[in-house]
Amino acid sequence: MTLPLALGPVRPVPLSSINPVAQLAAIAILLPVLMISGDLVTPSLVLAAEVCLLPAAGLGTPRALWSRAWPLLLGAAGVAWVNVAFGDGGWLSAVALAVRVLALALPGILLVASTDPVRLADALTLHWRVSARFAYGALAALRLVPLLAAEWQTIRLARRARGVEAGRNPVAHLRLFAGTAFTLLVGALRRGSRLATAMDARGFDSGIPRTNARGSRLHPRDAAFVVGAAVVCAAAVSVSLATDAWTPVFGG
Repeated sequence: MTLPLALGPVRPVPLSSINPVAQLAAIAILLPVLMISGDLVTPSLVLAAEVCLLPAAGLGTPRALWSRAWPLLLGAAGVAWVNVAFGDGGWLSAVALAVRVLALALPGILLVASTDPVRLADALTLHWRVSARFAYGALAALRLVPLLAAEWQTIRLARRARGVEAGRNPVAHLRLFAGTAFTLLVGALRRGSRLATAMDARGFDSGIPRTNARGSRLHPRDAAFVVGAAVVCAAAVSVSLATDAWTPVFGG
């Protein structure tokens, strides 16, 4: 099973033609609407529009969608179950919350599935003037996340080879877990220090404006994508108001 948030190179898909900053702008438009709407109609319509983009992001098959979105689907199911079991709003409120969770998180999955992280860093530094040291440092850190999982497994196997096992003792399991986590933390800090030194040696901390060989261009389709997100939000709220279902979270 793939790591859903692992940021590695992605294969080109139709949604990749949209500039990453345009996708982020669309997400910024969707988030406030979803955060303040407490009804079922608004997030359902927004979620329906997002689902229409799944094939464009290469997630048109159930297997591809599950490999990327299984934590989100399980989280939404958990939110619904907790609200049914312990809340006083009933099934309708629980389903509305689960749909909101899906509608809030799915744009991020679409972005990760369709955007190469290098393109994202280039677009952020060129169009939004994000610090190159921060953008490329975050990019490098995110690309090291899968390496941490591999190192965790290596440390665990090395300890087992030396006969360090917890057996059926839960306290020993907890102590072994803490020791492995500390070892992993030390290794991550050392690697982060070397990475920061290497970036400083390449002038990321010089304060001099950097050029970008790859570049990042905005096209009319990027503006159309952002406008489309605004239209979807306006349509969802309008339908919610027309059906008298609109229930703002604050001051409703």
